[in-house]
Amino acid sequence: MSEVKVTHNKDEARYEARIDDALAGFIEYRLTDQIIVMSHTEVDQTFEGQGVGSALARFALDDVEADGKRRVLPTCPFIKGWIHKHPEYAKLVYGVAPQP
Repeated sequence: MSEVKVTHNKDEARYEARIDDALAGFIEYRLTDQIIVMSHTEVDQTFEGQGVGSALARFALDDVEADGKRRVLPTCPFIKGWIHKHPEYAKLVYGVAPQP
């Protein structure tokens, strides 16, 4: 299996995953001054079950954390569920109190 490569396409306001240069999936978002609303995640059927969604979620959330300017509002059910399964990312969610 080829490696999933994720990038941040700021011009399109989305994170993109590619496998062998083919677009395998993406997360769409909208920005406010304090929030990044992750509204939609899509993985091409050809690449389902290859970790594309998880790679996208981890990269996007790590990017938000590294930037440090915004909290995440996950309106996308996939991102919401992924954060629930990976509680170490809950601290990034808008409305969740930061842990000391």
